[in-house]
Amino acid sequence: MFPAQIPFNAAQPAWGEIPAAAGVFALFGDDERAEPYISRTPNLRRRIRRLLEARPDQSKRLQLAGRVARIEYALTGSDFEARLRLYEASWIAFGERARKRLHLKSPSLLRMTVENAYPRVYVTHRVTKVAMNDLYGPFPSRVAAERFCEDTLDLFKLRRCVDDLAPDPAFPGCVYSEMKKCLAPCFKGCTDERYGEEAAAVRAFLRTRGASLVEAIQEERDSASELMEFEKAAELHARLTKAQAVAAEAAEAVRALAHLDGVVVQAAADAEHVALFLLWRGTLRGPALFSVIGIRHPNEAAGSSSLFAQPLRAPEPVPLEGAVVTVATRDELEQRLETALAELAPSGDKKRGRGEGRTRELADYLCLFSRWYYRPQAKRVGEIVFAAEDGKAPVKAVLRAISRVYQRQGAGNRE
Repeated sequence: MFPAQIPFNAAQPAWGEIPAAAGVFALFGDDERAEPYISRTPNLRRRIRRLLEARPDQSKRLQLAGRVARIEYALTGSDFEARLRLYEASWIAFGERARKRLHLKSPSLLRMTVENAYPRVYVTHRVTKVAMNDLYGPFPSRVAAERFCEDTLDLFKLRRCVDDLAPDPAFPGCVYSEMKKCLAPCFKGCTDERYGEEAAAVRAFLRTRGASLVEAIQEERDSASELMEFEKAAELHARLTKAQAVAAEAAEAVRALAHLDGVVVQAAADAEHVALFLLWRGTLRGPALFSVIGIRHPNEAAGSSSLFAQPLRAPEPVPLEGAVVTVATRDELEQRLETALAELAPSGDKKRGRGEGRTRELADYLCLFSRWYYRPQAKRVGEIVFAAEDGKAPVKAVLRAISRVYQRQGAGNRE
């Protein structure tokens, strides 16, 4: 379950063999069929000793020392890594019950239906593999998802009813058609081609988090201004302001789940590494360690953006006689990053024997990612670099994130 393990003897506990560092652990009994006790802690030695060390005032029923035969643990460098390792270990030990034990719930998403001839958008918590291109999220809460959904629909004329429509010219319509907020396909208020165009515009708005509509309105407004149609330009400017406000409601993480890709950078338990996690189609893989030896870090406070602007540590100790200090070239850094990410590639992931890509597992990973990503900025440790249109995270941006995370990691260790 975890890479490090030691036998436990209640008569002669070897507390010194357990590191006093952050990590996740599992306590196993003599009976391998019995479920282990799994948890995470900022100090493994202190937590395990508190659990297993017998105290005079403790009831015999609560004394675990005589029941534990083996301790397994893994060191973690961040809360993100600890939660991910805890989830995967809990799934191995408890199966479907791990979700309830860790209080995991599917985050709020927007879905655009394609089954009906007249698509609509609605909020859902259900994740399905067949709808990966039509599910957008995750959002921090259902309230945020509903607000973004309503504000988005106010910019378009897509239907909001939930019925499977069978257009009938005799149908009286609804309040949205009367308010000119719907194309009213229910009574043939528009052609099927016109409704399809509106649905495509909404899909583009969701896929680009509003950029498609903002750019279109900007071009139309600028064109009206050049033609000296100032009243039309003013109307378009007001619509542009509203579209920009709606687009700002969607965080950068709100994407179609089929394209929710990126690289999460976290501190590592090893002082000379950072931990990389791959976000691929909403699932998480990792960690893979990236060595920071030889990297020169930019001084962003001074306006520098070069990865080779300043030494690795300032000040640095004078090397011993005969020691060689080398600086990694850009090609070496990129090769190092490519090697680390190759370990996390989907095709090379063989450790999961419990059903890769299952929808419930995807929902769990989305929940874990959302809990980290939507923390207040001051409390969110680590960084993420989302993938570009080609599905790959920009190498330079990832290297900068690695530099920043490592510098903060070093500052935390010094404190």
